[in-house]
Amino acid sequence: MDFYEEFKDWYNTIIEDFNFDAQKDIFAREFLSNIIKEKKNWNIDAILSSFQDFLSKKEVILVYGCGISLELTIDFLLKNDINLNNKNILNIAADGASRLLRERKIEIGAIFSDLDGITANEFIYSDYIIVHAHGDNIDKLKRFEKEILEFRNIIFTCQVEPDDNIINTGGFTDGDRILYFLRSMLLPSQSIFLIGMDFTNKVGKYSKLGYQKNHKASKRKQKKLKYAEQLIDWLGKCITNEIYYVNSQKPSQRYENLDLKQFLKKIKQL
Repeated sequence: MDFYEEFKDWYNTIIEDFNFDAQKDIFAREFLSNIIKEKKNWNIDAILSSFQDFLSKKEVILVYGCGISLELTIDFLLKNDINLNNKNILNIAADGASRLLRERKIEIGAIFSDLDGITANEFIYSDYIIVHAHGDNIDKLKRFEKEILEFRNIIFTCQVEPDDNIINTGGFTDGDRILYFLRSMLLPSQSIFLIGMDFTNKVGKYSKLGYQKNHKASKRKQKKLKYAEQLIDWLGKCITNEIYYVNSQKPSQRYENLDLKQFLKKIKQL
């Protein structure tokens, strides 16, 4: 599950481009590691094995990003009587997308989060939480320490070299990090659909707490989204599963983009 050495070149490029402080990323890992040491009856290998078993029982994996198409796509599916709580479907949310799923009463199998888009309610609502530590979210790790300690099915990731309790599976943003995490666990028969993955100059209102509407992304955010897009494309050489974007506002060069009617037809066949 650790792909630190493989991803290190990407990481070095990113921190140089954004002028990130690698020492802060290391401090975040150490800070989280100290919290984890206080957890009782928790073992990373056991939780990873449990997650893999959970994943293996699903035929379809729906990954929800926080892009501007997220709400429209979900509401379209619900209006067309698609049961997103079907036992063969695994719903995985990137950070704040989990709030919309909870609002729409869609069961969440896992949330991948650096903790800037979720509330304590999402911990209660999800089967698994994958918490990421980096230099800019140490305050969030402090804020959610109680939830981190009490939630059993929790896995921890970091940007830098991993330790005994924290892994580095690669990836940069919450959305692309989902695919990097899943890649070594996937069964060949499983299909992946990326919903709300829009690499445009706008960000969705579920991206962060406090956003009331979709709005134009800052130049820095646009650059982050560009990296996320590139990282997902690069991962195509490592994953042989069928991967589709759904109703994406910026179609990928590597993967097929399904419009809403095409996706509706395909998911009804699965």
